[in-house]
Amino acid sequence: MAITREDVENAASIACLELSEEDIGRYTEQLGSFLDYAAVLGHLDTDEVQPTLYVVSVQNVLREDLQGEEFDLKKTLQNAPDAEDGFFKVPKIV
Repeated sequence: MAITREDVENAASIACLELSEEDIGRYTEQLGSFLDYAAVLGHLDTDEVQPTLYVVSVQNVLREDLQGEEFDLKKTLQNAPDAEDGFFKVPKIV
C-alpha cells in the first residue's frame, strides 16, 4: 500500500496540522518507506517464535505491605498550612 500526497494531507487535516509543500513531500516519502519496511517484516517466518508480552522478563519489585506504627494526628497536622476537624484543609478544586 503506497502513501499518497492526499493521504498525508488528509492525516494533517485530521490532526489540525498545517504542513508546507516541502513537509508534505517529505512525510509522503517517509511514511511510504515505513510501510515498505513493514511489508518486509510481514514476510518473515515467525512460526517458531513464541509470542511475548515483554522483551525482557518482568518481575514484581514491590515490597510486601507491613503494618507500622500509627501516626499521631496532632504531630501529623502540626506542619500543615491549614487543618480542620483532624483533616488537611486544601482549596476547593471543583
